[in-house]
This record gives sequence, C-alpha cells and structure tokens, in this order.
Amino acid sequence: MTTTAEPCAVPRITERRTPAPGTVATEGSMDGPVTGALCRAARLDALLGDPYDPANAHGFAAFVTAAQDRRPAWATERLLAEAGLVSEFVPAGHGGTLTRADLLMKVLRPVFRRDVALGFTGGVTSLFASSAVWAAGTAEQQRTMARLLLGGGRATVVHPGLAPAGGVRREQIDGRRRADGAGTLLSGSKAVVPDAARADVYLVHARTAAYGPRTHSVLLVDPARLPGGRIHRLPRVATEGMRGALFSGLRFNECPVPDDALVGAPGDGAALALRMNQVNRCLVAGAVTAAVDPILRSAVGAATDGRSGPPARRWHRPLAGVFTDLLVCDALTTVCLRAAGALPGRTHAPTVAATYTVTALLQDGLEELSAVLGSHRRPDDDLLHGILAKLVRDLPTAGLGRAGAAACQAVVVPQLGGLANRSWFIEEEAPPELFRRHADVPPLNHRALAFAGGGDFLAASLVGAAERLTRLGRTGGRTGLLARTADVFLAELRALRDQCALLPGRFGEALAGPAACALSDRYGLVVAAAAVLAVWEGQEGDDPFLADPGWAVLALSRLGRRLGLALPDVPQDCVTGVLDELLRRHRTGRGLDLDGIPLALGAREEPTG
Repeated sequence: MTTTAEPCAVPRITERRTPAPGTVATEGSMDGPVTGALCRAARLDALLGDPYDPANAHGFAAFVTAAQDRRPAWATERLLAEAGLVSEFVPAGHGGTLTRADLLMKVLRPVFRRDVALGFTGGVTSLFASSAVWAAGTAEQQRTMARLLLGGGRATVVHPGLAPAGGVRREQIDGRRRADGAGTLLSGSKAVVPDAARADVYLVHARTAAYGPRTHSVLLVDPARLPGGRIHRLPRVATEGMRGALFSGLRFNECPVPDDALVGAPGDGAALALRMNQVNRCLVAGAVTAAVDPILRSAVGAATDGRSGPPARRWHRPLAGVFTDLLVCDALTTVCLRAAGALPGRTHAPTVAATYTVTALLQDGLEELSAVLGSHRRPDDDLLHGILAKLVRDLPTAGLGRAGAAACQAVVVPQLGGLANRSWFIEEEAPPELFRRHADVPPLNHRALAFAGGGDFLAASLVGAAERLTRLGRTGGRTGLLARTADVFLAELRALRDQCALLPGRFGEALAGPAACALSDRYGLVVAAAAVLAVWEGQEGDDPFLADPGWAVLALSRLGRRLGLALPDVPQDCVTGVLDELLRRHRTGRGLDLDGIPLALGAREEPTG
C-alpha cells in the first residue's frame, strides 16, 4: 500500500497560522498554532518524499552515501533552503515564523527523521548562534541577524572549549581591550567549529577576564566588517559522527572587533550559554526522537515478516516498550518547550534534565531494537544497518552522547539542593492548559529565559497528578493501576527531596562523580514520569489511544524499572493495546510520536491480521 501525507492548505512552509496578537486559540480547535506547525511539517515531509525510495535524492540511501563520502547532502540542503525552513529560526517579530519552541521541534522532525546531520547543516547550527542574539542582542544586531538568515546566510557559534559532542577541549579564543579602548582584539583558535567554512557570521564566546564567574563575553563577529587576514579558516576536521556535516577550525590573529559586536554585557557569556542551551539542547533531543522512527518501523517489519498477524509474543514487550519510550520522549520535550514560553523562570532544571533523559531512553531503545533486527534477515538489511550505524555514530556528535549528557548533569546537580528545599512539594502547579495539546501558550521569549534558582513545574505537576489519580483510582481498572504507579513515583520524589535537601544550595557547589550522576539520573526519570502523567491528564478526547491509561502505565513501568522501583505488574492487555497502536500506525504510515500525523512513506509490507 502507499500512504502519503494528508494535504494541508499551506502554500509555503513559511505560512503562519497562529492567533492574532492578544488572542488565544480556542481549546480543542484544529485551526490553532499546533495544526499550523503540523501542516508545515507535513508539507516539508512531502517535499522530502519517501525516504525508503532508492531513487529519491532526499532518501535514506542518499544520506548514507553522503556520510560515506563525508560530504553534506547538497541537494537536500538546497531543497530546505528553497522551502524556507530558515524562517522557522527567526522570531515572528523579525519576519520569520518562530513563535514557540515546541512548534519548531515539530517542523524539524521530518528533517531529523531522515538524517541527524542534515538537521544541523540544514539550519540548526544557525539556530544555536542566533538564539543568543534574540536573547541579549541589540535591536540592530537582531535586525542584522534576521536579514542574514532570511536572505539565505548562515551563522555558527564558537563555544568556549566545547567539542561537538559536548566534550571539553583546551583551545579558546581570548579577547582583550585594544590599547586605544576602541573595541576588542581576538586571538586564539578553535579546531572544531560546525559549518565554520560556510558561515557568514560567528557568535564567539571569548575569554575576556582571567578569573571569576564572568570570564567570557559573547561577540557577534562579521568577517565582512573586519580587516583582511585576521580570521583564518582552518582545514576541515574528520569526525566520527555526523560525517555529512562540515566541521573545520577558526584562528583569530589579533582580530579587531568593534564595541557594537558585543552581545549583552561583558562577562555574560556563561549565563547566556546556560539560558539558551536549556531550550536548544532540549529542542534537538526532541527532534532527534524522530530519527528512531525508521528503526522501529524496520523492527516491526522484521518481526511481522511472513506472518499474517502480529509479531511473535517474545517481541511484544520490546516493540511496544520502545514505542512507549518515544511517546515519553515526546511528552517530556514537548511540555518542557511549551513551558519555556509559558513559565520561563520555572523550567531550567527539568528542561536540561530532559536532554540527558531522552538521550538515555533513545540509546536503550536502539539496543532493544538491535536485538529484534538481529534475529531476522531481510532483503533491505544493508540499507537498514547503514541507517542504524549512522544514527549510533551521529547521536554523540549531536551532543546526545555520554559527554553531552555529563555536561547537562553538571548543570542540574547544583540545583537539586535548592529545588528540594524551596520547590518540591511546595511550588504550585502550572495551569492545566500547559499540558493540553491544542491550548495555546505564550510564545518563546528568549530574553525571559532564566537559569538556576528557579522552580520546577514538572515536580509540582507530579504531586498534583498523583493526588487526583488517587481519587480517580478508587474505581480500579487501568486508572487504579496508574494511580498506584504514580504513588510510587511520588514516593521517589519524596526520597529524592530528603537526599537532595542535604546538598549545598548554591550553584557551583555540589557533589561530583557517581553519586552526582545517580541523583541526576533519578531526577530526570522522575520528571519524565511527571510529563507522561501530565500529558495523559491533558488529553482532550480526540485520541482514544492517548486518553486510555494503558500507554501511561507501560511508560511509567519502564521508567520505574530504570529506577529500580517496586511497581505493580503491567497487564498484558496494556502491552497489547500499545502494540496494536504501533502496528496500526505502521500500517497506515503515521508518525510514532504523540501527534501521529501521516508521513510520506512508500509501500510497506504489513501484517494482515
């Protein structure tokens, strides 16, 4: 059978269907901003075509070949540029279509579903660089950045000593005031900068002070405004992952940068990076979940190959479990990105935790699917193994590996003591509209984003949801099972509070090593459970599968298993219900996330039972 994306009345991907200023989309309306973003995503998916078609220049085979040749997928990059994808990275107030981070994640998923490297070369690198300008830049800097991106230009960011995978390098860019006081001189080099060879401007984190908490400043460097011979582009660097992306180096040789290049105040670099990374990394983690979609589909196809009905029973829980994990990843990243606009002062810790928690879930899921795929042989195995191997290589380079997770944990752990003493079991719940799919929320305001010292909207949500479920669960059934499971997670949050309350309460003072990792891991899994309960409670009746407690029971069970919690057994009918939904979506060509929209997929071999 052939399935295609349902048509949306969107003449270009850049069309906006958001409420007028001062208005709110009607709750449950299918004409709100979510549907607008899904329509743009569907049109982009259709433009990219069937990824399984070997003749498609924008398909899996083309991306695997590009990675083998260590080059970008040039044709697909041009297609994305012609489609106007870059407008999604520019705020609506500056002529783009960026309003909410969760909507941007939905639009990016068709790109990341096909190739993680394409997501970066297709524009995410520019998104990372421009976000600091939207947060702290002057009006002129913002206008300049908007003109550049909307005109087809590129920007990249030169982080202080950070490698692509989130690791640490000893290189740095130093900045010192000129003798005449007119601007800053930049010196130093960075060997690995994404898209450095093609970027028109660089957002440089330069060391401008010798010591203290404000050692780095951010400068928007435009080579076209500077004397020649002061910035040198170094040779391309080969990376293990994202081989289709272009990484090369930059060297600054007493490069004079004018005062109007400063973004924010002197010394704002660290705080600005922490504020922006919470959204940027969570957004990428949420978009990358789509890259597991084809692997799970292939596992379903392998497990049902030659069968007239569902897979063999031994594959029920792995397949249903990984599908549930993808729903968990979507729930966690979606609510965090929605909250970034609605509750910018209460999102930092859970949003950063979402990044490393999603990373762990995706990596574990790929291992489970490898076991399914390894027990079957199919004609398209060479392509499948190329896709899988490429994804495993790409995740760390995209910041979703061990080094990237450790960087996120190092940001979360110092906040746990303060949250335990001032937030958990004290903070009020967020408005319920935050978790309702079609309810509009305020747009992302980069300037309002905070880091550390804030609240924890998901911990507060877990407390409220568990209390409400206790009342509902008296009727028994799946809801009662979900209530008992939620109570176990509530007890885990209470235990976490008791332990973390003894930690130092100031940012920068915390445990290190395995003990710190264990606390941050537990915290990430608890907020993931909170997101699942919040999304389940927020269902509006338009999706019977998500409204049923079965998927939430299985989701919390798998999270609890990672925590070592003693949870009620998951009934087989919960697993069967999730598996049936997975098979239905696979058969009808729908996405394996909370939205489940139709995708541009070609003919697939399906079970008929």
